[in-house]
Amino acid sequence: MSIKQKSSFREKNEQGTLYLVPTPIGNLQDMTFRALEILENVDLICAEDTRNTLRLLNHFEIKTPQISFHEHNAQERIPYLIEKLQAGQDLAQVSDAGMPSISDPGHELVKACIQADIAVVPLPGANAALSALIASGITPQPFMFYGFLPRKKNEQREVLEQLEQQTCALIFYEAPHRLKKTLLAMQTAFGPERKIALCRELTKRYEEFLRGTLADAVKWATKEEIRGEFVIVVQGNSAPKAKKADPLLELPLAEQVATLIAQKQLKPNVAIKEVAKLNGLKKQDVYNEYHQL
Repeated sequence: MSIKQKSSFREKNEQGTLYLVPTPIGNLQDMTFRALEILENVDLICAEDTRNTLRLLNHFEIKTPQISFHEHNAQERIPYLIEKLQAGQDLAQVSDAGMPSISDPGHELVKACIQADIAVVPLPGANAALSALIASGITPQPFMFYGFLPRKKNEQREVLEQLEQQTCALIFYEAPHRLKKTLLAMQTAFGPERKIALCRELTKRYEEFLRGTLADAVKWATKEEIRGEFVIVVQGNSAPKAKKADPLLELPLAEQVATLIAQKQLKPNVAIKEVAKLNGLKKQDVYNEYHQL
């Protein structure tokens, strides 16, 4: 197995290039000169919503044609777009706001281009998560970007419980109509004293930062009429609990399987699967050890 090397600028290639172009998250002045040049010169723009992107293009008097590319038509569109790239056309991919692929469609097209040995060139630009992080007042490094939490209550609770012990800053996106419930769930999982920054309508006219504890944030959300898109930055756990060693893992693999069979009354194959998962091993390896093969 070898590393596949692909230069964005040095190679001469008859194939086209896929440019990943960030767009403003609210303030059109955040559009870069390079992004405008790329959008003007590519053969086609792949847009999450062509109507939204058309307003951007009209503002900068760019006439490049568009094609819709979003989560509902990605699999249908990708072969067509790869054909265009292989024929030598350059494409730009944009989402409605911010970076393509970050809580927006794009990743599947990037993977398809890499598979087809087509150059993928990312442009730097507007990004809500990092903009919120550096202004949050919460220690910015290390950090974990999660994006939107699951909407189902049980799934959301499980995710937050898994993240509770993380020591790095945590970054989430949330819509206004779900913010209060999400903050309540975070308070339950992380505790009321965990520091938080609510970053609202970044780069827009009503940009606002609300900084305090989760208890403060819940109280604010209960009293206020919530509007605008939010980035939530949560402080990491400053005193994570040390994981207790599982005494089961100190036993030989065969004895681990036998113990689970006896304690949980599991069938051998089910116990073998669980032991493999606990030890980070292949099921077949545990099977062979248990049956002395």
